[in-house]
Amino acid sequence: MNGWLLAAALLLVVGFAPTVWGAASGPVRRRVMAQNLATLAGCLIMLLLAQGFARPSYVDLALVLAVLGPAGTLVYGRLLADELTGRPARDRVARALDRAMTPLAVIFVPLVVLPLCVAAGPGRAMAKLLVVGALLVGGNVVSTRVLSGRHAPGREAGAADD
Repeated sequence: MNGWLLAAALLLVVGFAPTVWGAASGPVRRRVMAQNLATLAGCLIMLLLAQGFARPSYVDLALVLAVLGPAGTLVYGRLLADELTGRPARDRVARALDRAMTPLAVIFVPLVVLPLCVAAGPGRAMAKLLVVGALLVGGNVVSTRVLSGRHAPGREAGAADD
């Protein structure tokens, strides 16, 4: 076992397992936020496994997950808009996830992607890693904004309430 696989195993236990628990239990807001965080952790795990097993095709899977994960969260945000924006989060875990999701993405994505870029060296592989990192951070920022209720899906800015 090399260091990349050890980091992937650690992230699997510390990052992915609690998000699976959060997605399987609790109110709707916590479930959707945990699903969004699980996408982030799963993508980072795939990147670490790609380097650990020397399988560049795993980076392609992480790229697809980085695109589809936040899109899925936005779909859930649209379909569950009444439950997500109708009342404030009373659940302590959901409030903590709401405050921590963007900082987690901004901190952990570079902690994983930058060492992988150094290991990959300049070239196409590094460009893919940087694109995945940018998609993860950008997608997490947008989906967190929707889930936190700061932006109600389907409503125009400044539209009057009926």
